[in-house]
Amino acid sequence: MPQDNTETVTVLVLVGTGSKYETKDISGISHFLEHLFFKGTKEKPTALAVIEPLDKVGGVYNAFTSQECTGFYAKVEASHFELALEWVSDILLNSTFPAKEIEKEKGVIIEEINMYYDDPRRYVQTLWTKLLYGDQPAGWDVAGTKETVSKINRQNLVDYVNNHYTSSSVIVCIAGKINESEGLAKVEKYFSKIKIKQTEEKLKVIEKQDKPGCLIHYKKTDQTHFCLGARGYNIFHPQKYAQELLATILGAGGMMSNRLFTEVREKLGLAYYISTETDTSTDTGFLVTNAGVDNTRVKKSIQTILKEYKKISQIKVSAQELKKAKDNIKGKTAIYLEPSDSQASFFGFQELLEKKILTPNDFFREIDKVSQSDILKVAKDIFQPGKLNLALIGPFKNDEPNIRHILANNF
Repeated sequence: MPQDNTETVTVLVLVGTGSKYETKDISGISHFLEHLFFKGTKEKPTALAVIEPLDKVGGVYNAFTSQECTGFYAKVEASHFELALEWVSDILLNSTFPAKEIEKEKGVIIEEINMYYDDPRRYVQTLWTKLLYGDQPAGWDVAGTKETVSKINRQNLVDYVNNHYTSSSVIVCIAGKINESEGLAKVEKYFSKIKIKQTEEKLKVIEKQDKPGCLIHYKKTDQTHFCLGARGYNIFHPQKYAQELLATILGAGGMMSNRLFTEVREKLGLAYYISTETDTSTDTGFLVTNAGVDNTRVKKSIQTILKEYKKISQIKVSAQELKKAKDNIKGKTAIYLEPSDSQASFFGFQELLEKKILTPNDFFREIDKVSQSDILKVAKDIFQPGKLNLALIGPFKNDEPNIRHILANNF
């Protein structure tokens, strides 16, 4: 995606694999590999040799792993485009996975797991997906467990790369100050040796729920952190745009005039942070409100959020409120898409997950199509007791029956 208003170029490579593609015995292997791709290649045999070329030109680089995707990127001043492309292709096609580095990195990842476990605001997100999907890949922590990470060996890693890092699952995205034809030619040059093979498919997610779900994790904390929400729509559902607008009206992050921020924080003073968001993947989706509240005001906070869920599923939003939400999404999207790395992500993820691409204007048109009746219809469908879930971390023992009672009797 060429851009005239920037002096940078981003090379982003997305691989269609993540924790949903794993089996129980190698849970966390996608994330483990993300770390190991930085540890040495055939021509750059050490971690320092891998990372130093980009450091010398002030490049920004990193990688990430999710349930359905692993990504690697380098963002540089435009004159260093070929360096960035060579760097990403080298770590993906020529990494050697030294045995010594594998054993060393196990300790690093275990400490990463410990860090997330000690952060209740972060760990409650892991509990949320565990509650929704249970003991299947969609419900496992992307990082795996200490036990599974400890047992992963080099052969596991090599086999996983051979089965998942192939031509059918890799998307190369380039955005910024770049000539399109030149960029395409260089991508072909640097990725010509990628393995030509169809990748293994992930297991189908099983969703089953007929009553409110609740998961309470006891931890002595000064503040209770929770995720309260409902199962929703996946990325292919025709009402996904209405679902996103519904979340924006209720509690979009960064918009202080949304319903939940106004009610929970401004009027009642129950929370410092509260936001609502949607998550859509190829086979799962949900809408969730995240909040941190005083330990003595958990019940009141949950009841207040449920009251807003119920209200929006019974009474149409006003035309003015819907317009505000639409303009908010369009405005935030326009701001988000200014840098080259965001452009690469915007188009790359669509191609990887949906196999089609909407331009920003296409996306805005879909948002504009959503009506007040659509919002009401989606809210009625999503906000039902049999789809509600609550994951909570706080100093509570044996409180699950009481929490379940709140979910079942306040909606």
